[in-house]
Amino acid sequence: MIDAVQDSEIVLARFNRLIQELLRGTMNRNTFRQWEIDILLDIEACNLRDAGKRDMLRRYQKAVQRSMDRGAPAPMKLSEYLGTLKAARNGVAAVAD
Repeated sequence: MIDAVQDSEIVLARFNRLIQELLRGTMNRNTFRQWEIDILLDIEACNLRDAGKRDMLRRYQKAVQRSMDRGAPAPMKLSEYLGTLKAARNGVAAVAD
């Protein structure tokens, strides 16, 4: 159990480092874990507008931190996060109708 918690903390620290590097616009390394590459490719595939990209990445980072604090074994992808936002928005719209 302790190993799982430590692994989760290491993954979260690596995720936070990855997002901070993206926000700064500089990658200071050339070695990535497979899940980091998957996240980078997913972020690229989401085609975020430059105007809102930084804010969206910050909100995504906070959402990943919350989900991992609740026990998620790995960071969700940005596309998954955007899907939950869209579903929540559609749910609120359906309730308002």
